[in-house]
Amino acid sequence: MNLETILGYTAAVLTTFSFLPQAIRIYRTKNTNAISFWMYSIFSAGVFLWLIYGVLIQAWPVVIANAITLLLSLWILWMKINE
Repeated sequence: MNLETILGYTAAVLTTFSFLPQAIRIYRTKNTNAISFWMYSIFSAGVFLWLIYGVLIQAWPVVIANAITLLLSLWILWMKINE
């Protein structure tokens, strides 16, 4: 693995898993009052576009990170809608 790939996967892991504390907190408390519906909506749309971009250029760290991030952000958004 070259340096660029290692950096890509490291960045992907850090940015993707940064959503876990928020997701865990929402799961435990069932409270989404402090988060913005529109922020998560716009963010999810952007992550979806990054995912498509990653597929088109075959950048697997981008694809994997954004697929996981999209799932987490959509789950948080779903919890916000169903609160």
